[in-house]
Amino acid sequence: MPQFTLTDDQSDVRAAIREIAEKEIAPYAAECDEQERYPVEAQKALTSAGFQAVHIPEEYGGAGADAVTTVIVIEEVARVCAASSLIPAVNKLGSMPILLSASEELKQQVLPSIADGSAMISYALSEREAGSDAAAMRTRAVRDGDDWVLNGTKCWITNAGVSAWYTVMAVSDPDAARPANGISAFVVHQDDPGFVVGSKERKMGIKGSPTREIHFENCRIPGDRIIGEPGTGFKTALKTLDHTRPTIGAQAVGIAQGALDVAIGYVKERKQFGKRLADFQALQFMIADAAMRVEAARTLVYQAAAATERGDANKGFLASAAKCFASDVAMDVTTDAVQLLGGYGFTRDFPVERMMRDAKITQIYEGTNQVQRLVMARALLK
Repeated sequence: MPQFTLTDDQSDVRAAIREIAEKEIAPYAAECDEQERYPVEAQKALTSAGFQAVHIPEEYGGAGADAVTTVIVIEEVARVCAASSLIPAVNKLGSMPILLSASEELKQQVLPSIADGSAMISYALSEREAGSDAAAMRTRAVRDGDDWVLNGTKCWITNAGVSAWYTVMAVSDPDAARPANGISAFVVHQDDPGFVVGSKERKMGIKGSPTREIHFENCRIPGDRIIGEPGTGFKTALKTLDHTRPTIGAQAVGIAQGALDVAIGYVKERKQFGKRLADFQALQFMIADAAMRVEAARTLVYQAAAATERGDANKGFLASAAKCFASDVAMDVTTDAVQLLGGYGFTRDFPVERMMRDAKITQIYEGTNQVQRLVMARALLK
């Protein structure tokens, strides 16, 4: 079988999720952006079809989808609504540390509710003064008998206030020789005493997905909710990003493809100087270049996802490359789509201005593209 041929099951998943996205998610995308409201219709549609967290293994009630299938789901949802694509994407981000490093008991405690859609999970690593330098975090976790008590604040938490579970990185050993070795990972529930959700951020894009601070005010959690051994949290966080950066690449590919679809439809219909815009060679070149870059990004994202599934030695490099390249492509293609639509592209009557705003965040979260280039360079030069 050729290396990049999708399986029949993966093609069937694409067809199924595209139909759901177009019929049940796309009609609400502009409204969710305009009103900055959570896409409840998307969550209901994805959950009803079992697409809200396809990566959860079968032993925890999930579909057990591989990494390529997962990025296909995210891509197809992002094609019509980037904010809605963060439902499956962040469910993977939040649960991946548990899948990678948690005890079997903790997996059984958390994962089935994500698999059946009765709960969602978010990921809490960043702080106001610890973004790219995540190891400089200040949130603390202290043992108290059999429990852990957390104090501090995490920021930029996607879907905070909607998720019931939160994977949280905190300093459990402030005296560790290397700060990264003093960080542990925990699972916090919204009902834990001392857990507080902050106000929503006012954002440029992905406005339908709430981004908030979360606060830990002597937040007490049971001792069995630590993920792995104390001091291994930062290592788990980095391993997680190898698995989830391709999902951001997939989101970027979906946004770019959605904008390209709109632009192609527009230039085939719009006439100027007695001809269709599609008949002008300069615009043909813009469309061709955009499609070429989207296909290249898609191939790299699928390759990176497959590498994480296999556990290839270069999976970290490919994950960063896929996220970085695809997000840069998304920003370029959505900008060109706005240009191709001219004045209409600058209005909210067409979705390309929303897609352009949504694309920007893919260059920033899960590691800025400057950080991705550092990761790639270190992998190449070590």
